[in-house]
Order: sequence, then C-alpha cells, then structure tokens
Amino acid sequence: MKKIVTIVSTLIFLFSLSVGVSETQASGYGWGYKKNKNHEVPDIGKYKQILEEYGSYYVDDSGEKNVYLTFDNGYEQGYTEEVLDVLKKHEVPATFFVTGHYVTSQPDLVKRMVDEGHIIGNHSYHHPDLTIVTKEVMKRELESLEHAVAKVSDQDDIKYLRPPKGLFSEQTLKWGNELGYIHVFWSLAFIDWETQKGWKYAYDQIMSQIHPGAIVLLHAVSEDNAKALDQLITDLKKDGYHFKSLDDYVIKDKINSKLYGL
Repeated sequence: MKKIVTIVSTLIFLFSLSVGVSETQASGYGWGYKKNKNHEVPDIGKYKQILEEYGSYYVDDSGEKNVYLTFDNGYEQGYTEEVLDVLKKHEVPATFFVTGHYVTSQPDLVKRMVDEGHIIGNHSYHHPDLTIVTKEVMKRELESLEHAVAKVSDQDDIKYLRPPKGLFSEQTLKWGNELGYIHVFWSLAFIDWETQKGWKYAYDQIMSQIHPGAIVLLHAVSEDNAKALDQLITDLKKDGYHFKSLDDYVIKDKINSKLYGL
C-alpha cells in the first residue's frame, strides 16, 4: 500500500512539472509599453526578449526616421474610404489588419486596399482571444481569413498577424510561426475608437509619441484619425520622416539576420 502511495505521489509530482511548463508557455499577456519621452522608442520590458525569440516586431530598431502606418479594421464606420484617399494622395503605404466580418461586409474596400498597393494583415476571422483557443482553432481562424481575402482581392498570401486586442502568449507566437506568420504589434497608439474629441486631439496624440521606427496602430473607425491623417503625413514628412511598408523593414531585417546571423 505504501509503495502504491509513493508511486502515485511521484506521478502527481511529474504531472505537476509538465503542467507547469505548459502553463508557462501558455500564459497570456496583454500587449503594452511604457510611453516614450522625448520621442524615444518606448520600453516594452520583458516582452522584448519574448518577441526576439519568436521573430516578432513592434518597432523598426534601425534608428532611421521611418514610420509604418497600420490600421485595425473590424467593422466600418464610413471613414476608411477617406483614409485611403489621403494615403493615395501622399503615396503612403499602409497595412490593414482585417477581420472576417470586415472582409465579408466591405469587399470593395478590401479590394481597393490591395489594388492601391497596401498590405492586408490577419486580425483573425472572428476576433477571439487566441491565448485560450487550441492550435486547431487558431489555424482555422487564420486560414478562414486568408480565404476570405483571396476571394475578394488579388492578395492570396498573408504573412503578418496582429492578435485580437493585443493578447498573446509564447504558445500563440510559436503557433503563429509554425503557421507561417510574423506577429506585428505596435509602438505608438492611443484610445482612438471610443469618444471622438476632434482631429487635433488625434494629431497631438500621435505627434507627441512619434519616434524613429514607429509602428503606429490606428483604427479606421475613428473620424478623428481620418480628419487628422492628411496633416499628420504632411508634417511628419516635413520633419524628415519617411513612410514605409512593413515589407520594407521586415524583409530587409530577415535577410540581414540570415546573412549576418543577427
């Protein structure tokens, strides 16, 4: 009897160790950072090492005055067309992270994004918390979005993933890599999807946080963003900033990593 108890106790101990490892990998995080001062790159603390381990991005760390505009589009409020007009006027590229609802409800806008040279990123089909679903569900979410985008546009490959609500874990980063995705977070954002406070508020929020290599997260549902965008692009260009596509940085970084073992 004593021997059986010992064996059971040992098995329970070993099981607890295995659970401990999986829990560590699956622990969920909510993306965040310490806002920069004096236009410096914001501090992301412990996330930096995690992102580096899984080849994920939140900023262009080259030190060059580059800006990357990204938009999260889950639903439409009537402002995305104006955003696209401004981007076209200034010949500025952007990445739009879209959901399944957005693609099926706004196929013409998604097609226009692609036709005008912008990148479509994956924001999942149903916008779930990916840290609490299985790998199979995550795969289904991403593939369903890929198929929806391919059905309404000429973009048949999506390589950038922004997890819904910025929720992630080491497990989801690993799964994303295995599914061929690169996670892209952000280094500049503000609460722009709720109460609108006028275009100057959006303008000031961005200009006060801007820094070299910024990956800017905006929501196209914001009227303030749409109205501020023209002046923002104009003034940032005057200040020496260059608007780049995510591909411009990520592909270059990946090539350098392979060539120089960075």
